[in-house]
Order: sequence, then C-alpha cells, then structure tokens
Amino acid sequence: MKKTLIAMAAAAVAFTGLSVPASADGERFVLVSHAPDSDSWWNTIKNAIAIAGDQMGVEVEYRNPPTGDLADMARIIEQASASNPDGIIATIADYDVLSGPLSNAVAKGIPVITINSGTQEQSKQLGALMHVGQPEYDAGKGAGEKAKAAGVTKFLCVNHYITNPASVERCQGYADALGVELGSQMIDSGQDPQEIKSKVMAYLQGNPDTNGVLTLGPTSAHPTLAALEELGKSGTIHFGTFDLSGEIAEGIKSDVIAFAIDQQPYLQGYLPVVILTNLARYGVVPGNSINSGPGFVTKANIALVEKYAGEYR
Repeated sequence: MKKTLIAMAAAAVAFTGLSVPASADGERFVLVSHAPDSDSWWNTIKNAIAIAGDQMGVEVEYRNPPTGDLADMARIIEQASASNPDGIIATIADYDVLSGPLSNAVAKGIPVITINSGTQEQSKQLGALMHVGQPEYDAGKGAGEKAKAAGVTKFLCVNHYITNPASVERCQGYADALGVELGSQMIDSGQDPQEIKSKVMAYLQGNPDTNGVLTLGPTSAHPTLAALEELGKSGTIHFGTFDLSGEIAEGIKSDVIAFAIDQQPYLQGYLPVVILTNLARYGVVPGNSINSGPGFVTKANIALVEKYAGEYR
C-alpha cells in the first residue's frame, strides 16, 4: 500500500510538473489516541503519521494518556485544541467522555477526523469530517462467524481494555454470531502480561469445555499464547485475534492462531494526515468516511503481510 501511494503521488507530480509543497505553510496536526504507553500496537500508527508528515511536509504530533485514562485523554484533546492546530485526529474511545472536547474543537473551527475507535455515526454527531477505521461490532461478528463455522460453542473473550466500549463491541459481535450470551465469557484481563496469562489459565481450567478464544490485540494475544502453551492446549482451541505482530504471525503459521483481524492501522494514521493537508492547502476533502478494515489474515495469506507487522500492518 505504501509503495502504491508513493508511486501515485510521484506520477501525479511528474505529470503536472509541480513540486510537492514543503512545510513553508506551517501546517501542524495533532493525533490524540487513547492508548497507554505500553500498547505497542500503536507503533504502526506512529510510523504512519511520521511517513505522512515527511511526504506532505507537515508537522504531526502524537499525544496519548500514558496510562490509558480517558479523562486524561479528554484533557489532552482540550490542550491540543487550545494550541490551535490545523487539524486534530482522535479516537472516540468513549463517546460520553470525549464528545465534549471534540465537539468544542469542531465549534472552534478546527477540522477533526476521528479514527480507530468509535463509529461513523458518532463521528458525524461530533461534527467531524469523517471516520477512518473499522466497524468494531461487525469485525467481532465476522470473527464469530468464522468461529461458529469451525464448531466453537463456548468461548473466552480476553478483553485487555474493558473501559473502551469498542472493545466490548468486538466481544459482543463474536457472541452474537455464535448465538450465545456474552456474559462471563468476556473477562477483564487488565494489561499486565503475567496477570493476563494467569487469568486466561484460570478461566480455561475452570471451564474445560471452552473451545474458542478471542483476543483483542497483541497485548492480550501474546500472554494467551503463553497460557495455551503452558496448559498444553496450543492448537487444540480455535484461537482468533485482532491485529498483527511478529508473535501473532508465528502463531498463524504454526496453526495455533486461526486468524488475525487486520484493521490496517497504517491507513488510520496515514490517510487523515494526507486528507487534512489537502484540506488546509486546497480546500478539498473526501465526502465519505473510510473503512480501513476488517480484513482477515490467515495461514493462506500470512506470507504477504507478516514482514510488515508492527510497521505497516
């Protein structure tokens, strides 16, 4: 994708005989995520905004609450708005907590694009230009449909960020596709790797008829891999996860993980920077939101994407 976008941009410049504007215009954008410092999945988005910033000749700042506290995130959005950037890119990790600061930024005349968490409908309610992400409930339901086809009847959803409503939507969609209640089959695992591993092991030991596991990203997937290995259950339980990493790719290749749901975070970081730059410079903007996912990575196509895990995928 990156090579394609660069090639298209280069071709356009060559055809028109124009040069790409540098940072003389002084455009500055701020991306505010809900992710704690410990969440390595966001490295792909950080990489994307760095590349987009270099290509477009703009400054892009990444800000986040170090512990993942959403009240802290709301304050960061307020601070970003007060600095009068040319645009704000933000997740809607919790609409009730973040709608005020984001709506205020829009009312102030700052263009806002929402990404990752939240829905297109919520983005519209905030007055944002668009949403770039994947419908989380639909992604979870797609995972559940694959699990149902594989014979899963009882499952564990390992939720490492239960305060984020989007994470619950993933688990709920999975349960609905199976036609069962979510209930206690979703656990609040926390984010400490050893704690996650211990909770997964305890659940599986207490519920030996569990034949499906869904994790919501590398933070919970990696300890779950370790838990299954220690219990001697690797490859015996249908295991699906969100997002990619080197360890997840290895799990797919070794038939321990059935699939990973790729929401293409690179696009969530890259596209808003390009769109906001074109809006600031030329007054043009796409008229629709963009679904960056879901896409399913399996053993059949892992070779095409694993070398980009954690950087572009």
